[in-house]
Amino acid sequence: MASAAKRAGRANEDFTGAVPAAAVLLDGAGIPGAEAVCRHGVAWYATRLGGVLLGLLAGVPDRGLPELLATAIERVTDDHRDTCDVADPISPSATVAMLRLFGGFAEYLVLGDTVVVLGGAGDTPLVVADPREVIISRSYLPALEAAVQGGDEYRRVLADLRAHRNRPGGFWLAKDDPRAADEAITGRRPISGLAGAALLSNGAGRVVDRFGLLDWPGVMAVLASSGPAEIIERVRQAEARHAVAADDATITYCTGLGPA
Repeated sequence: MASAAKRAGRANEDFTGAVPAAAVLLDGAGIPGAEAVCRHGVAWYATRLGGVLLGLLAGVPDRGLPELLATAIERVTDDHRDTCDVADPISPSATVAMLRLFGGFAEYLVLGDTVVVLGGAGDTPLVVADPREVIISRSYLPALEAAVQGGDEYRRVLADLRAHRNRPGGFWLAKDDPRAADEAITGRRPISGLAGAALLSNGAGRVVDRFGLLDWPGVMAVLASSGPAEIIERVRQAEARHAVAADDATITYCTGLGPA
């Protein structure tokens, strides 16, 4: 595993962790002003939700991944329902990636713009991504780029974008409604033949989808040879080279998926 905050002195709003047969990665999401409706913050939400997910994955391995995610969302929402306005559109949320080995299969779940990559020896890897937020966000990018970040117009455009969140025809994140888990992208592949698997936050996935430094087979090759910190370092160098604002970047790389 490797994770780096977008800049020094700022809380990392990503979370990742693993138990013997499962791993999770969350990318916390929030907008300016969220502290007015939730005293805990985005990093707390991502860490709390990730910790609950790991406990559920370790303790109840026979339940489906969407069911576990729904339970975790409900529990974390209950944890701060009495102190925070959990239903406010700007309250903390998170995108989610989950991977579990169960019954001879690698099961996966993706909700939001995290990515799961399953790589087989010599085969093109299976890349599991949820494109809905990216597709909707494209129409808002010109207005966001033209506005002063943090200003009134920027917040207005961002609020309009966020109005599509957790709505039919929009995009879905973990927040306060456990029914969002039913909208996740899920599936499974036989463990046999899998050489490795990776979970990436969107800040780390920039190495492919924003900067084009690698394709997904290349990502898996670098992970196998040099580890996740190398990918994040390449992203940071590209952000500096192109004057792109950095983002939290996190990768979990899993090997030894098959029987011993």
